[in-house]
Amino acid sequence: MNGSTVIHGIVLFSQPVGEADRRLVILSGELGRVTAFARGARRPNSPLISAGPFTYGEITLYQSRNYNVVDSIDSAKYFDEVTRDFERSCYGSYFAEFADYYAREGLEARESVRLLYASLLALSRAHIPLELVRAVYELRMMAINGEYSAEPFGECEAAADYAWRYVLGAPLEKLFSFDLEKKAAAQFEAAVGRLREHYIDHSFRSLELLGTV
Repeated sequence: MNGSTVIHGIVLFSQPVGEADRRLVILSGELGRVTAFARGARRPNSPLISAGPFTYGEITLYQSRNYNVVDSIDSAKYFDEVTRDFERSCYGSYFAEFADYYAREGLEARESVRLLYASLLALSRAHIPLELVRAVYELRMMAINGEYSAEPFGECEAAADYAWRYVLGAPLEKLFSFDLEKKAAAQFEAAVGRLREHYIDHSFRSLELLGTV
């Protein structure tokens, strides 16, 4: 990365470093996973004070020695509704960890960024149950990365089967525009869980935390 580079993405993780800096892991459409340092971001008057988890926007980077530094963040969305609610923030943290599992440095991730954005928006609006938001997100993220089944992973009734096919093919802006009755939702969520366990041999810390909420 030479000179300044503009990326569009979502901050997945933000970790304090030193007295005032932050280390960010960003999922970007152009460059996939990017690690960068936001200098002075923890100071109250810093223009980078918004550099926290779930911040979405246009991020300008420059290279200092062998690492990336955040020059500016033109934020389009902060997802305050997620960060201010403990349960929703737990789901958001899991979504970020799940996205990071698939992300690769230097490999564009435009579809994953768009999905994560839509899923955080669904979390903030909460017009469908949070567990269903999670299952929809998991299924579509696995499909983006080529790890999915065209049919439900396990026996499901018609409504859950339809939801599965809908999630695989719907435009992202309409992905969360449906709801399911309790029984069908449970079947759909269980089928997605089986699919995840089949393809992903990884322990997500935030998923374990969700189990205690």
